Amino acid sequence: MAVTAPAAPPETRSRARSGSGHKAGRQRIGALFIAPYVVFLVAIFAYPVGLAVYMSFHEYFFAAPGAIVDRPFIGLDNYVAAIKDPAVLQSFGNAAIFLVINVPLTVVLALVLATALNAAIPFRTFFRVSYYVPYITASVAVVGVWLFLFNGAGLVNNLLGPLAPSPSWFVNSTLAMPLIAIYVSWKQLGFFVLLYLAALQNVPKELYEAASMDGAGRFRQFMSVTVPGVRPATFLVTLLATITGANLFTEPYLLTGGGGPNGASSSPVLVMYQEGIQQGNAGYAAAIGIILIIAVLLLAGVQRLVLGRK
Repeated sequence: MAVTAPAAPPETRSRARSGSGHKAGRQRIGALFIAPYVVFLVAIFAYPVGLAVYMSFHEYFFAAPGAIVDRPFIGLDNYVAAIKDPAVLQSFGNAAIFLVINVPLTVVLALVLATALNAAIPFRTFFRVSYYVPYITASVAVVGVWLFLFNGAGLVNNLLGPLAPSPSWFVNSTLAMPLIAIYVSWKQLGFFVLLYLAALQNVPKELYEAASMDGAGRFRQFMSVTVPGVRPATFLVTLLATITGANLFTEPYLLTGGGGPNGASSSPVLVMYQEGIQQGNAGYAAAIGIILIIAVLLLAGVQRLVLGRK
């Protein structure tokens, strides 16, 4: 004889329906709150990237609004041309030089300064504000100061005397990109110091006390407690610095007059501007941009594997 389970009381079924309805209501409210961000994300990122992909597969060029033009599909021709173009390859090589110098320099300086500014030192607030000022200062104004310091008759060359490089800094094909990397590190250092300062607040003080009781000095505490404790922030700083290097445009454009001698300080974005805006090869410029996005995603993946693991 089959035994059937007793039916749930009406009150239980009512509470279950009420709970599921309440959960669905909260989900709708959550969706409503994130809707503006989703719309912003689609409008600012997804649509432009999708359009760039479309442009990269066509012989795309800009035309007057309403004009009927033919933009034929050319497949991978723009990509093949880009990876064979010496100017494009040089710009990616310059970006690699920039990242090799800028990213480690930014991470090390930002973490060391944040650790120092997290301690109880005299004039701590003054130093925190001072490091942040270059980040919020207009690039044109800061570039003017650096051009004054590093031109042929500038303060730096006067101090170096016979040791000054020739040709001078920003017109020197060997020194232009490394100097731009140092400039960007200096300008954005305050922002990354703030990120590390926020991360340091989450490192338990008990760990430093335990390390001190075990006989660890300040350097050992820094390497064994601080560095592992701010690993998530280090991943974020590394990622943001990499994205900054990939988007490099203003600095080489203003400091070296659009790429320096023989393109020594050109960047992928600068080449995109020259090809897409100045020469009207929008499809070709879009292909360079898609290649750049893929390269950044690959770098971000490697950084995630190295810095994001426990």
